[in-house]
Amino acid sequence: MRIRLDRTVCDGFGVCAKHAPGYFSLDDWGYASLIGDGTVAEADRDAVMRALLDCPVHAITEIGQHRFPAPQPPLTDEDDPAERLKTEENEAEWGFTR
Repeated sequence: MRIRLDRTVCDGFGVCAKHAPGYFSLDDWGYASLIGDGTVAEADRDAVMRALLDCPVHAITEIGQHRFPAPQPPLTDEDDPAERLKTEENEAEWGFTR
């Protein structure tokens, strides 16, 4: 995992340094600085993700490769999506509860 800190967005809340002090430091005015090159060790991933998610101004972003689901093959004329529709008539098949 790699992260990036946009110091122009930072408002100095300091939440990141509280959650991941090994990756963020605060200057004299309380604004965050990134320690290192943004590479996060697997053992520290949870703390850094908490800092990323708790940043009120979203100054921290994750960078790198994103995994997207494999594309689905296009529907043919024989595939009718309505056949797989969840309705009251087939609620037992889908496990609906009321």
